[in-house]
Amino acid sequence: MPITKSAKKALRQNIRRRERNLVWKNKIKKLIKEVRILVSEKKSEEAKKLMPLVFKTVDKGAKVGVLKKNTAARIKSRLTKLAQKSTK
Repeated sequence: MPITKSAKKALRQNIRRRERNLVWKNKIKKLIKEVRILVSEKKSEEAKKLMPLVFKTVDKGAKVGVLKKNTAARIKSRLTKLAQKSTK
């Protein structure tokens, strides 16, 4: 446990930031999983309709610092590739 006043404050900040980051990460993971399930069920049109929401959420996550910029780009690229492959 932290002893100094600044260490106690840092711990409080860390807990708040962790909760906020987990909300974003869970939201992103849920959307990605949903797209992958739709693609696996051959519902590519529904998956394509969900893509803008996924992209928006991933971009916002990268903007607020939950994801790194390249990680966000990689996620978007892989999902796009998956959706394109399912339509062929």
